[in-house]
Amino acid sequence: MDAIADRARKGRGAVSNPTGRYEPARRVAIDDGWGSADAEPPPLKTTVGVDATRQIITTNDSPDIPFDRSINPYRGCEHGCVYCFARPTHAWLGLSPGLDFESKLFAKPMAASLLDKELRNPRYRCQPIAMGTNTDPYQPVEREMRVTRQILEVLSAFEHPVTIVTKSALVLRDLDILAPMAARGLAAVAVSVTTLDRDLARRMEPRAATPERRLETIRALAEAGVPAGVMAAPMIPALNDWELERILEASVAAGATTASYVVLRLPLELDQLFQEWLTEHVPGRAAHVMSIVRQMRGGKSYDSRWGQRMRGTGVHADLLAKRYRLAMARLGLGRRDWRLDTSRFRPPPRAGDQLSLL
Repeated sequence: MDAIADRARKGRGAVSNPTGRYEPARRVAIDDGWGSADAEPPPLKTTVGVDATRQIITTNDSPDIPFDRSINPYRGCEHGCVYCFARPTHAWLGLSPGLDFESKLFAKPMAASLLDKELRNPRYRCQPIAMGTNTDPYQPVEREMRVTRQILEVLSAFEHPVTIVTKSALVLRDLDILAPMAARGLAAVAVSVTTLDRDLARRMEPRAATPERRLETIRALAEAGVPAGVMAAPMIPALNDWELERILEASVAAGATTASYVVLRLPLELDQLFQEWLTEHVPGRAAHVMSIVRQMRGGKSYDSRWGQRMRGTGVHADLLAKRYRLAMARLGLGRRDWRLDTSRFRPPPRAGDQLSLL
């Protein structure tokens, strides 16, 4: 029997749902002769399970990123961004980095209580906590689950600094927490803007906010006194990299004061998923895009080495970096290196606690 070719689904980013790399068998849909190959695939519903994690703060020692600890309220992300480097992590759950990643989500409802416990550990030393480093803390499910908001309430009570990266205007819901924290030097937000082309955004990031809405979010954050930046990421050669200056200019006009960028990363299963998306949505440019990607990665689709995975190497990577530096200087933008206040950190007293002598 012939395998059924995968087709793009409305409102979803990945074209297929390949078996995760840890699974002992590979699953393939086949034509059974009863017309199943001709039928439209059924709508893919989003489900949310519970992630029963016992620790909420994740630490890292990567020299490529400006933080050493982070919190991810959710596993998987309904925004469905086809290029998301976090997709391969769904294989750890026995699920596919493809459609499963954006439709089978896991929330951490105990995150706030776990965070309270970890911040009260006498050995804890305060440094800014980053959110939005893996999956978006303000993806659609957050409207009902409010895990991110509960985490912010704990951080505010502890006077603990936080940085957030998001594509969602939902972050504005929490301005009542973020604005007072920002006034105390405890909060900053970067909005990810990948493209200003609404049609391209709809195909690449099907359930994320439109480019216009993200710029409006930057403006609203800035007007509320929250330090706002833009993250132009990922820059994809021959697809959206030509927009870098336009994205930075539009973000500055909206009130952004910092900016950063990252070159497309294609680890593990993401290589196949992204190439499928290119073939489906921009077939005329697919080969050209991947040719330049490989030129920026030493002939491979991805190079994970420190110092190279975020920027790439070669002529195209160097040109992109130069364009970024020139635009930053011309627009008066700073790098995303917020200096938040760690000196205010204090665990709030609980009922029955012994009073401090300090």
